Amino acid sequence: MLPIPSHFEPERVGEVWRVPYELRATEAARWAARHELAPAADDTFTLGLVVVDAQNTFCTPGFELYVAGRSGTGALDDSRRLCEFVYRNLGRITQIVSTLDTHQAFQIFHSAYLASEAGEHPGPYTLVSVEDVEAGRWRVDPAVLPTLGVDPDYAERHLLHYTRRLRAGGKYSLTVWPYHAMLGGIGHALVSAVEEAVFFHGIARSSRAHFEVKGSDPLTEHYSMLGPEVTEGPGGEALATKDVALVERLLAFDALVVAGQAKSHCVAWTIDDLLSEIALRDEALARKVYLLEDCTSPVVVPGVVDYTDDAEEAFARFADAGMHVVRSTDPIESWLEIGARPQRTS
Repeated sequence: MLPIPSHFEPERVGEVWRVPYELRATEAARWAARHELAPAADDTFTLGLVVVDAQNTFCTPGFELYVAGRSGTGALDDSRRLCEFVYRNLGRITQIVSTLDTHQAFQIFHSAYLASEAGEHPGPYTLVSVEDVEAGRWRVDPAVLPTLGVDPDYAERHLLHYTRRLRAGGKYSLTVWPYHAMLGGIGHALVSAVEEAVFFHGIARSSRAHFEVKGSDPLTEHYSMLGPEVTEGPGGEALATKDVALVERLLAFDALVVAGQAKSHCVAWTIDDLLSEIALRDEALARKVYLLEDCTSPVVVPGVVDYTDDAEEAFARFADAGMHVVRSTDPIESWLEIGARPQRTS
């Protein structure tokens, strides 16, 4: 593994600052020459790194949905280890694929979208069940519909249909999240240290990072980078579709490494969707996927919600399917040896 460049300051991963692009570009070119890093296009074994939602809104203490985990420093520690992983493995990572959770105020999982009969909006972390909607405890606030161009009758039918589809699919109940990852806001941006590492890798390897924007549809949640939680409306009309092109991009790598936030939600559902797509093609493809267990944390809000057990159960299921749960501090070569061994069967 390569040394970590001197510009990286691990104690600053929890801060927001401007990346000095020109300086880092010069340093990255010199770093590549010093360590004889070839352009990524020359890689005979391609390795893709998927970074799920490594944004301030999830990873920086004090921001809207900071993923603390049970330790309280979950995403903060994850960001530091992720940066170190990128720098140590500059010569092995072919391309970085980064997702950006992207929202506006009036979406089905934000407080302003829903209201009680008395006109009160639900607080953050309110769970909206099928029974709540059937009983009229929560309904769509009619005031928001004109700005969205949604018919009031359709909006009510959709809300009931939506909660029913979540339950039928074994998904989490509709959760009212704090306003987060707001388009144009600081929370939407990548963690500064992670952004810097991605930029440095791109210059050093002549590899253009791929950014995938998700989550902007007002009528559905979008945890997975590969598609929304509910794809059809009450009349069977399409709300959004699975991103087949992205699936093909990811499965084209010889090895695919996944990290990011949150382990219990966007990471878990991304991997779950990927596994479903793999099952349609060739189940053996699961063996090319490596999950960085020390670069992801579950959603935990003390006294409110704790999804740690859900996250661990999901990762155990992914391992049973043939994926590898590994640590960022282990040499990549040792992972690939794991991939060559007989797989555990469930």
